[in-house]
Amino acid sequence: MRIPEAMRLVGGLIVVAIIGDIVFLTREQWLPLITTSTVEASSEEVAPPVEDPKVLKLSAQARKNLGLISRPASPQTYWRKIQVPGAIVDRPGRSDRGVTSPAVGVVLEVHAFPGETVRPGDRLFTLRLFSEYLQNTQKELFSSNKEIELIQEQLDRLRPLAESGGIPKTKIIELENQLRRQQTVIQAYRQDLLTRGLSPSDIQKVAEGEFISTIDVVAPPAIKLAESESRIQLASFQPDDDETTTFAYEVQQLNAGLGQQVQAGQLLSTLSDHSALYIEGHAFKREAPYLERAAQNAWPIEVEFAEDMEDHWPTLQQAFEIRYLSNSIDTASRTFDFFVPLSNQARAYEKNNETFVVWRFRPGQRVRLHVPVEELTDVIVLPSAGIVREGPEAYVFQQNGDLFNRLSVQILHEDRLNTVIANDGTITPGLYLAQGAAASLNRVLKAQAASGMRADVHVHADGTVHAAH
Repeated sequence: MRIPEAMRLVGGLIVVAIIGDIVFLTREQWLPLITTSTVEASSEEVAPPVEDPKVLKLSAQARKNLGLISRPASPQTYWRKIQVPGAIVDRPGRSDRGVTSPAVGVVLEVHAFPGETVRPGDRLFTLRLFSEYLQNTQKELFSSNKEIELIQEQLDRLRPLAESGGIPKTKIIELENQLRRQQTVIQAYRQDLLTRGLSPSDIQKVAEGEFISTIDVVAPPAIKLAESESRIQLASFQPDDDETTTFAYEVQQLNAGLGQQVQAGQLLSTLSDHSALYIEGHAFKREAPYLERAAQNAWPIEVEFAEDMEDHWPTLQQAFEIRYLSNSIDTASRTFDFFVPLSNQARAYEKNNETFVVWRFRPGQRVRLHVPVEELTDVIVLPSAGIVREGPEAYVFQQNGDLFNRLSVQILHEDRLNTVIANDGTITPGLYLAQGAAASLNRVLKAQAASGMRADVHVHADGTVHAAH
C-alpha cells in the first residue's frame, strides 16, 4: 500500500472515532427525543380507544341462577322513613290480672296451674276460712234474718187487734219500722259477703243457718273493650253470645301454695291476657319531631317483627299508629319511648281435657319500626339490591330479553330495603328494570368487557336495547 492511501484511511478512522465520542457524550440531549417519538408513534398505532362497557348479555339459565326478576318502572309516591328499634311489652292494666284472697284462710285446693287456660268464673283456689270477721258477719246475717221472721209473726198476730181497736196502731207502726231496719241490715250483710267472694247461693245458705267454712276463688270477669278493639277468639272454644265463653286467661304464675295461710288481699296468682299488647319503640330525642308529626297526623307505621314466622299465622290486618309519646328520657340509654297498640293472634289446643293457648306475639319479642317522616312524589322505587355503586356513580340495569343495559341514575334516598331514584328522564316509565343482583350484573359486564367479548348490540334513543342489525 502506498503512503498517501494509508494516511487517508487513518484520518477517516480518526474522524469516525471523534464523531462517535461526540454522539456518546451528547446522548442525554438527543436520546429522550427519539424515545418519546417512538413511544407516541407506537401508542397511536397499537392502543385501541377505551370505551365504558354498558351492555351485557345473559342467557335464561344465567338469569335463573341469579334469581333475576324485572318489573316495569313507574313513578310513584314514597314515604321516607326512619328506623327505630323496639320490643313488645305488656299493656298495663290489661295484660296481667292479679287474683287476691277475699279473706283470711288456708289454701285447701289449687285448681289451675301455670300454663293452663281458665275462663272467667272458673275455680282457681279453694280456701278454708279462718276469718273471725267473716264468721261474725254470717252469724249476724242469720240472726237478722231470724229477727225479721219474729217481727213478721208479731205483725201478723197484732194487726187484726189494731184494726179492731184492741191495741193502739202505734204498736204496728213501731214493728213495721223495726222490720225495715232489719231489712236494711240484712242487705248490708249480704253486700259485705258478696265482696268477700261468697256467691248469692252461698249467702242464701248462710241466711238459712248453713254457715260457709270454705270459699272458691274464681277467675275475674273479662275487661270490657273499647269499640275499636276486638276480642281474640280461641278456636277450641265454642262461640256464643256471651263473650266469657270465647275469652280465656292464661295462668301465668302461682303466688300461693297448697296448705299456705293467706291474708285478706294477699296475691294468690297472676293471670295473663295477651290479646292486647303494646309495641314499645325506643327513639332518641332528635327524632322526637318526626314521631310527634306521625302521632298527630295518624300516619301508619310499618312494623317488622323479628323471629316471626308469617306462614304459620293468618295475615295480620291492622293499622299501626302511635298512641302516645313518653315525656321522660331513660338516663341509661338516653332514649324516650313511644307506644303503638298491638292486637295479638292466638291458637288453642286440647290435651288431657285441658286447654292451652299459644300466642303469636309475646312480651320481650324484638321489632323494628319504620316511621314515616317525609313524602316523596313522582319518584321511582327499586329494591336496594337492584342498585350498584361505583364511587359517585350509581347504576341500574334495564332488561330487554337476554340483554341488559346499564343506566346511570340519581339516588334521592335509600334505606335497608328500598332505594328511591329521581325521575329525571334517565329512565323511561315502562322499561323493565332488574329488581336485584345489580352487583352481580356489574361484575359480569366488566368480565365480558375485559375478555374482549361484545354483546353486539346497540341502544335506541328511547333506552331500549336490541341486537345489532
